[in-house]
Order: sequence, then structure tokens, then C-alpha cells
Amino acid sequence: MIDLSTINIRTLLYFIAVYDAQSFSEVARREGVSASRISRAILQLEEAAGQPLFYRNTRAIIPTEAARNFIDYARAIADELSRARAALQERSSVPAGPLRINTPVYFGQHHIAPWLSGLLKRYPLLQIELTQTDDFIDPLKSPADLIFRIGTLTDSSLRARIIGTQRYYLAASPEYLARHGVPRQASEIVRHQCLVYKGSSGPNRWLMKGESGEWIQHPVTPVLSSNHAESLRIAALDGMGIVLFPDWLIADSLKSGALVRLLPEHEFAIHTEPQHIAAIYPNARQTPLNVRAAIDYFVDVFGSPLYWQVE
Repeated sequence: MIDLSTINIRTLLYFIAVYDAQSFSEVARREGVSASRISRAILQLEEAAGQPLFYRNTRAIIPTEAARNFIDYARAIADELSRARAALQERSSVPAGPLRINTPVYFGQHHIAPWLSGLLKRYPLLQIELTQTDDFIDPLKSPADLIFRIGTLTDSSLRARIIGTQRYYLAASPEYLARHGVPRQASEIVRHQCLVYKGSSGPNRWLMKGESGEWIQHPVTPVLSSNHAESLRIAALDGMGIVLFPDWLIADSLKSGALVRLLPEHEFAIHTEPQHIAAIYPNARQTPLNVRAAIDYFVDVFGSPLYWQVE
């Protein structure tokens, strides 16, 4: 029996072609290679089989009994390969199959999950898996196909499409401002009740860009700190204090008037480096179709400028 583990598909296809044409030279002309290359491939197959597959003479190449016994198996393998190639070509033209997306928890909740039904309507053959976590994700080790992340992009081993830049707004509810007054300058913030997000690396810094263009930290003593951004947002809406939050998290509240933007003439942040919203994936020679289609879709729905930005 032929040990197929030592035989490549090209050799198998050469065998079928020689069996049908009964000529090395004719197959060589058809394949655009030398007759000696075809002969070596058949010899390799015969060595794997442990017996001759063709009788050779000056006028013809005649299949042996072993070749006649093997040809049906060879054709079946070639047919399966052809069907597999057709399936891959079909998939390469239409996004289909698994698409694993990973996002930060609240960004995913507000700006990824609500749009997934539209993504599926556009590409109904996709099978979407959404994972939301604020933990560090290594794209080279993660099973995710597409990772949405917010931060400073530094890893050259990854490919990324920057969707936009995260902006931070200082805000409070009308109820809070009616009771405690509206801060008119940054130095007044320290006298207000502040609600501060506290993650695994500690509480967020409250930074404001000064006239010189440098970031200045304004120390605040929070009346409430939490690792749960949604809880802090609810507390701000209930009039508990001031928050410094990204535009994508509180834009709806600002547009509805449930929160009021404070000191709008100043630029605020929690990091000195720009924080980009990006779709990232491992560096590959060719971007998988599912990933490319999903990124293009979200870029379309997010728009330019990003639909949640407050002017």
C-alpha cells in the first residue's frame, strides 16, 4: 500500500495525468515543467508504493496492475481537494463562519453589541462570538480574530486600523450643579465632589492641558471611587458628583442634557499620550475576509466624525 504521508498533492496529480495521457512528455508540456521532473515525481510515488506503477518503453508509458488499483483512490483524493478548494474560494468571496470579537466591557456594551444585528444582516453566514473584558489581551495568544482596544499603539507585530481618538469630558448633572455651583476654573475642581474610576493600576489621574500645551494633573479626593464605570456614571446622573469620562461613555447623557459638560474650553485626559480607538489583529500577509468585512462595517457605522463625539 502506498504511504501517502510521504507524497505531496502535486505528485498525486502528476500520477493521474500520466495515467490518463500515458506520456511523461505530454504531461510535462501541459504543466509547463520538464519531462525529467514528471519522471522523478512518478519515481518518488513508486518508491512509496514499493512497486512499479508504469511500464516504460520508447513508445508508451503503460500503467501496471498496481497503478490501475490505485487510480480510483487517487482520483477520489483529487476530487476532495477540488471541492475543498472550491469551498475556500467561495468563502473567500463572502464572509462566512466564525468571527470572534473581543472588546472592552463598556465600549462593547455601548458601541459594539448594539450594531451586531446589522453586521449579521449584512453577512448572514457569519457566526459571531463576542467576548468583553477590560483585562490585557495579547492578540498573538488570544483566540480572538478581531480585538477592539483603546490606548496607545506601540506593538509593531500587530496590524491596526485606527477608528478614532478618545476624548475626555468633565461633566456633572444639573441637579449637582444647582446644589454645588458650576466650577469656572480648573482650580475649583478640588473643592467639588469627584467620582473617580479606579482600575487595577490605581485611580485615574485627572489631567488638563495648560496654556503651554503641557498636561497638568489636578489631584482630587474622590467621594466615590469604583472599578465599575457604569456605577460611576449612574452616580453622576443621580447628582452625586463630577466625573471625568470618555466621550463614547457619556455622549448620550451630554446630548440629552442629563449631564452638563464643564470647562469646555479646556482639554482633559487621564493619559498624556493620545488614546486611540483601534481594531487590531495579528500581523498577517493577508487580512482574513471576515476580519476585513467586520472592520469596514464598524468604520461605516461609527462614521467620521465618530457618531458619539460631542462638538
